[in-house]
Amino acid sequence: MSTQPLVAILSGAGISTDSGIPDYRGPNGLWRRDPEAEKLVTYDYYMGDPEIRRRSWQMRRKNRALTAEPNDAHRAVADLERSGVPVRVITQNVDGLHQLAGMPARKVLELHGSARSVVCTQCRARGPMTDAVARVEAGEDDPACLLCGGILKSATVMFGERLDPVVLGEAVSITKACQVFFAVGSSLQVQPAAALAGLAADNGARLVIVNAEPTPYDDQAAEVVREPIGTALPRLLGELAV
Repeated sequence: MSTQPLVAILSGAGISTDSGIPDYRGPNGLWRRDPEAEKLVTYDYYMGDPEIRRRSWQMRRKNRALTAEPNDAHRAVADLERSGVPVRVITQNVDGLHQLAGMPARKVLELHGSARSVVCTQCRARGPMTDAVARVEAGEDDPACLLCGGILKSATVMFGERLDPVVLGEAVSITKACQVFFAVGSSLQVQPAAALAGLAADNGARLVIVNAEPTPYDDQAAEVVREPIGTALPRLLGELAV
């Protein structure tokens, strides 16, 4: 029976900035630079305004998450899992880079869904984002569901939508069971995901926060690391793999 500790890794936008994907709430984050952009990913605005949907699809055409490659931090997480250490990733990101780096999909919980798929808001059919974007590039402003004609959206959790309770429940279970909990590249401001850091500490896990800016949970952490994630995380996880 393995005596190795279960390691849970909560990853936020900061882990993917080295892959060319901007964060949202950092000093140069998207929502700070362009508050109007938030409307493009707000459910009520999106469902009620065809112009918002048109602008949203144009934004998706330029979405770097669809062409980005994993960086050293993503690869370090996958390497730790391959070393035999029990690892589970709970990610706030929608870019799929943990899986592209080699992390088994069944060991990655995507709290906010995936930007690599679309879902029909009426019949719930799913399909690849690349197919929908191809239709936009072919001239469709607001591609509808090919099965029922309903409004298509990214298979991400928009502002105003609730997280999948099953996915969130699994995240809570992992958080309570782990012995080490890394919060990496997350402002720890978006609930309920942010509360997982406190839940881990409350249940006796060693909480390690790796983030450039202070977070509301720094005082509960056993270690706070301000170094760049691309160098800090491979070092920290490499120590666990030894």
